[in-house]
Amino acid sequence: MTKTPGPPGQPGQKTPGHEIADALGTLLRRTTRARLYAHLTEGLGEALDELTYPILSGLTRTGPCSAADLGRAVELDRTTVTRRADRLERAGLLRREPDPADGRATLLAVTDEGRELIQVTRQRLAARVEQSLASWPEADAEVFARCLRRFVDEGPFAEGGAEAGEG
Repeated sequence: MTKTPGPPGQPGQKTPGHEIADALGTLLRRTTRARLYAHLTEGLGEALDELTYPILSGLTRTGPCSAADLGRAVELDRTTVTRRADRLERAGLLRREPDPADGRATLLAVTDEGRELIQVTRQRLAARVEQSLASWPEADAEVFARCLRRFVDEGPFAEGGAEAGEG
């Protein structure tokens, strides 16, 4: 953590909120995510890379959905989702299927092979986190995991978190 002189709240001292906001800024940076996705997908085939990983991973979370709905979930426009989904479909990692609610529409769905690759990436991510925490005392790692889970569940990123924090 960045330490600056003076008690919290004094000029020049970062509060825990500022420290966390700075760290989140780094974690949420597009280049940070792309670098992580490249590591997670290394050697898993040409179709799955730092560009297509968010599509396949997002689709695994949402279940079958339209390109527009998936785009909203992964914060990409529909045409980008469609273009990247085409690559994943050619590789057999996702498929298009008719929307049962609207015969004119098509849904994107993950194939078994795509689901297996996402499982591999999630195992790689967990291993990378474990490796990063290996030098920490076990109690510190456990406290960090509990506090991070609580922050995600109850903090500004939680469902309804923005509304809950408004006056």
